[in-house]
Amino acid sequence: MDNNGKNGFQYTYSAKDQAEVRRIREKYTGDNEGNKLERLRRLDARVTQRAQAVSLVFGVLGAFMLGGGMSLIMTDIGKALGMFSIVLGIIIGIIGGVLAGFAYPIYNYVARLEKEKVAPEIIRLTDELMK
Repeated sequence: MDNNGKNGFQYTYSAKDQAEVRRIREKYTGDNEGNKLERLRRLDARVTQRAQAVSLVFGVLGAFMLGGGMSLIMTDIGKALGMFSIVLGIIIGIIGGVLAGFAYPIYNYVARLEKEKVAPEIIRLTDELMK
């Protein structure tokens, strides 16, 4: 800020402040190019985020079930329940292992479904942005 000898002051913002001012201004001026690019980024991220969430649920649930089955077989709980706990532990462990094993194929399946859902919108937005 400097006084240039007149009745006013002149103030220059730093580059960081200029970027913030520009970003706030774009919210209110209707800059559609920035909004379209941000929407494109969100749509692209949505594909992998949903697939990751679903596959993580299957993977974690399967790992817990596998661990629960193993604990039924190898701990004192299994000794107290006898042969029934060994059979139950094997069944639960196998189901858990299968669930955990299907986590990656489920990821691929959900990602493919999400890509099919958002592909037309992504193609439209990229065509508009690449004019």
